[in-house]
Amino acid sequence: MSPDSAVVPGKARPRGSFPHFRRAGDFIFVSGTSARRADDSIAGAEVGPGGRPALNIRRQTRAVLENIRDILAAAGARLADVVEVSTFLVNMADFDGYNEVYSEFFGFEGPARTTVAVSALPHPQLLIEIKAVAYRPGGAARIATPASPGSGGVTCA
Repeated sequence: MSPDSAVVPGKARPRGSFPHFRRAGDFIFVSGTSARRADDSIAGAEVGPGGRPALNIRRQTRAVLENIRDILAAAGARLADVVEVSTFLVNMADFDGYNEVYSEFFGFEGPARTTVAVSALPHPQLLIEIKAVAYRPGGAARIATPASPGSGGVTCA
């Protein structure tokens, strides 16, 4: 059984007094997650020409979704269990790049989604933050098993 809440080892430490996730019954709430790494560097924020930051929304989006995937795994869940996401973009001009990478992780059968523009995130090199809600009864993994004859498919336990 996974814990009710946790700061996940190997992930960037929250910049406040909150966990990476909190379980409430069968729901797992993932706190706002960025592309920040455990060493406080930021994926998709490299040094560009002249020493200026080169920010990449695609790399940051991928890192955020991978961080959420890892946080959910610590809670006993998967990205497939996500039912709702809220995305915060610093610039709505980044929507297409964000949406392109998001679509590699989720399709039309995926979670409900809201995307909004915000004036800033907690670090000037962050372009995106995502919070998520997953539904995973009891924290137990669902295992696909052959269905009984005549049921027309597989069942999940």
